[in-house]
Amino acid sequence: QVTLVESGGGLVQAGGSLRLSCAASGRTFSGYVTGWFRQAPGNEREFVASITRSGFSTYYSDSVKGRFTISRDSAKNTVYLQMGDLKSEDTAVYYCAVRVGGGWADGSREYGYWGQGTQVTVSS
Repeated sequence: QVTLVESGGGLVQAGGSLRLSCAASGRTFSGYVTGWFRQAPGNEREFVASITRSGFSTYYSDSVKGRFTISRDSAKNTVYLQMGDLKSEDTAVYYCAVRVGGGWADGSREYGYWGQGTQVTVSS
């Protein structure tokens, strides 16, 4: 069993930055592929970024590539999503999720454990 808690969301102006955190309890992130997803009102949940179990490889959606960075602090058992050059279309609830077994994946159904989400609102 893994419990995930996201934090760091808030209101930011376009062009600004935020760092989201996802703290895990119950298991360590090093045993899982960890991903960030987001869901805007009326939209399906979409993949944002992921980091492999080793922490050596990261993947991003085209919409955030070059602006967002996913990273992991194993000592703190926390995964981060550093978001820069934020745009109004980045407004969404952001979720952290882990995938038990298997390699990298960008489908939300591949992930078995989810946090409660944190709201990010970008004002233009």
